[in-house]
Amino acid sequence: MIHDQKQTNALYWASGIVSICGIIFEVLFGAAGSYLLGDGVKQYTLTISLFLTGMGIGSALSEKVTKNLLLSFVYVEYLIGLLGGFSIFVLFGVTAFFSSGTDAFFLYTMTLLVGGLTGIELPILIRKANEIGETLSRSTARVLFSDYSGGLIGGLLFVYILRPSFGLVKTSLLIATVNVAVALWVLWYFRKQFKRLKIHATVGAGLFITLFSGLFWAEEVAFTFEQKLYRDPIIHQEQTAYQSIILTKEQQDLRLFLDGQLQFSSSDEYRYHEMLVHTPLSAVNDPKSILVLGGGDGLAIRELQKYSTIQEITLVDLDPAVVNMAKNNHHLLALNENAFAGEKVKVVHEDAFTFLKEESQFYDVIIIDLPDPNNESLNKLYTLEFYQLVRNHLTPEGVMMMQATSPTFSKEVYWTIEATVKETGMVTKTMHIDVPSFGDWGFILAGKTPIEMRDLNDDIALRYLTDEVILSSQTFSKDIARESLEEQPKVNTLIRPIIIELYEKAWRAY
Repeated sequence: MIHDQKQTNALYWASGIVSICGIIFEVLFGAAGSYLLGDGVKQYTLTISLFLTGMGIGSALSEKVTKNLLLSFVYVEYLIGLLGGFSIFVLFGVTAFFSSGTDAFFLYTMTLLVGGLTGIELPILIRKANEIGETLSRSTARVLFSDYSGGLIGGLLFVYILRPSFGLVKTSLLIATVNVAVALWVLWYFRKQFKRLKIHATVGAGLFITLFSGLFWAEEVAFTFEQKLYRDPIIHQEQTAYQSIILTKEQQDLRLFLDGQLQFSSSDEYRYHEMLVHTPLSAVNDPKSILVLGGGDGLAIRELQKYSTIQEITLVDLDPAVVNMAKNNHHLLALNENAFAGEKVKVVHEDAFTFLKEESQFYDVIIIDLPDPNNESLNKLYTLEFYQLVRNHLTPEGVMMMQATSPTFSKEVYWTIEATVKETGMVTKTMHIDVPSFGDWGFILAGKTPIEMRDLNDDIALRYLTDEVILSSQTFSKDIARESLEEQPKVNTLIRPIIIELYEKAWRAY
């Protein structure tokens, strides 16, 4: 009986470990879908739903396994290792070489298959534990305990260690080797119960070596696949705890992408940043304290450094990796003109919403240079609650200036953002300019009191912006003006995040 208890304990350990692997594959597929297909909430919802559906199908199919339970478990792990291990690697290849939509079909199919195989695991282990001598109720309870507790460990490992340290491709291969290693361990531990042990072990050893070797070459090959997603050669690639950072360069054109979304092109970014920075500064008399939310690339800070009267600049950016790159990458350092040098610039790595909730200081100008609202985490930075916090940190004569996506490509989104800002009681001015790498791009200027535009400072060297450009930017053609909307824009809030669906619908055609 002692020997039987040792065997059942071995099964419980196997159950816990493969459960960790299962939850990691589940969230890994969601992360891959979020990065390559966009709309993180949608992708995580679909992949988790498909994975759980697959587990249900797998559980039902496990009834067909009536003989050689342990051998069936071993080969299920082999299949999970093979399919799951190379899934993300192949997904990058599919995205690079096949038409749009094929990558989504492949990802969802793999999610369903790996989920189905994962669903077969636990019923087999429960039945085997019962076969060894455990009561059915006890074996079920203990295997499920191992499964659920393993799920928690897997989720924490993925978020805090695997994704930021290994990236998506290496993580899938690493976890797959664990699945195969568990199968090999089960083969060895229960070796007396297997016929043709050497054949089964050879298959597993060969698969383990293949997966392990992939840790050294697969990411590099996947990088060449990813390169095809971008027009120019990639010169810097980094996966952080928050996002994928890609820097490309072709001749003199440097481009930054965050999670696949273009943030700037060095050929025309001066248009964007001059509008973003110098317009609000011309609306405030002698501004001294500036808050920049986002803008970790340092390009907005570069423009602010042109004003000797500014006494302090606080930049809040969630991801330290972006700021570190801006401070150390020689391409970006040359473009931002070493913007972070000097004592007047203070950098805070924190969520902008949280920062405004906890900060008590007031600012003459608040510049909001955040990515577009294409997921839930960014949506909260485009809500009524967020703009109320911004308003509450402005001095009486202070103003805020923000990028607000394109009034041409996403008209409903632009005017929804403006309506949300106005709901705070602030007075708004709507503006848009042509930035060739972006197209027609919108901005919103707002303050607690009516905004009086002053002439630009003649002592500040500008390449694009003039008083006439600022004036003309406030004129909208009939087809994109607020009056062209079929219905009046609603307010975007934390409880009703309407802007995400509007954004996805608007950009689907481009």
